[in-house]
Amino acid sequence: MRHTLASLGRRLAIASAALTVASFAPLAHAAKTELLVYSALEADQIKAYKSGFEKAHPEIELKFVRDSTGIITARLLAEKANPQADVIWGVAATSLMLLDKQGMLQPYAPKGLDKVRANMRDPRAQPTWVGMDLWSSAICFNTVEAGKRKLPVPASWADLVRPEFKGTITMPHPASSGTGYLMVAAWLQIMGEEKGWAYMDGLHQNMGVYTHSGSKPCRQAGAGEFPVGLSFEYRASKTKKDGAPIDIVFPQEGLGWDVEATAILKTSKKQEAAKALADWAVTPEANKLYAANFAVLALPEAQEKLEFIPADLEKRLAKNDFNWAADNRDRILAEWSRRYEAKAEKK
Repeated sequence: MRHTLASLGRRLAIASAALTVASFAPLAHAAKTELLVYSALEADQIKAYKSGFEKAHPEIELKFVRDSTGIITARLLAEKANPQADVIWGVAATSLMLLDKQGMLQPYAPKGLDKVRANMRDPRAQPTWVGMDLWSSAICFNTVEAGKRKLPVPASWADLVRPEFKGTITMPHPASSGTGYLMVAAWLQIMGEEKGWAYMDGLHQNMGVYTHSGSKPCRQAGAGEFPVGLSFEYRASKTKKDGAPIDIVFPQEGLGWDVEATAILKTSKKQEAAKALADWAVTPEANKLYAANFAVLALPEAQEKLEFIPADLEKRLAKNDFNWAADNRDRILAEWSRRYEAKAEKK
């Protein structure tokens, strides 16, 4: 009898332990912190970045809201009274500077900040944004379609206002796309405002459509919808790798550029998890993932030579005053819209 009771006791203890483990399993699952990330990263980049971070931090799960830079920026500003995001990851530094002026960003110095390029971060000791990589303008030129129309390969921005290019060009809308805005900001800085607007007046005469995506003009050029697509170097390189009959042109006057960066929302209730993402975003591991897509990184030691991208890309970048580009953004976009909105694609 004692043996039977002892055996029954052991079985009950085992069952009780099993129930205890089972009862805590949902709690363990529920303990995973969910971070809401607003991003303008390319859709075909997010999967690798998300996987890399969650492998390093299995206790945190990232949820993304992804759109073009201008749309994400407008959404963040519209939500200022009730911010939804915890972290911004992969949005233009000039946009983050606007949010900073609104007091929306949490100052934080991520681990390893000292290794980040000085021109790719907020210069304050406790920065509100820290760069990941930079992206620059590029022209996708469809050689097959150009051949049919006897179009010369453009070497410069100035070439694009020549009459033979009438109706052959597509570029991103600067209010929707960070790539579009960095081009406009670069032209105004390279040429000066009077000549810059005069240049865009001429370019507008040759424009087929302004798209709401920085990638779309290159995809359009690759597909032969337009011979000339003004886009950026990552999308140009990928489109060419995927077999599209394009040449990639880096205009000789200088390339517009901006920095993809990370920032924490001051209102996030998940500050520790947000800081973990900010820390990881500047690690060599993260930069190695960025290196698959971009030639110039926040950590120079992680840079690699990219196919179809010139090794001296940094030397081709136009001088870019980030503060000027951020401070004058609303004024520039209003003037651009007044002049050119008629050729914008429907949203």
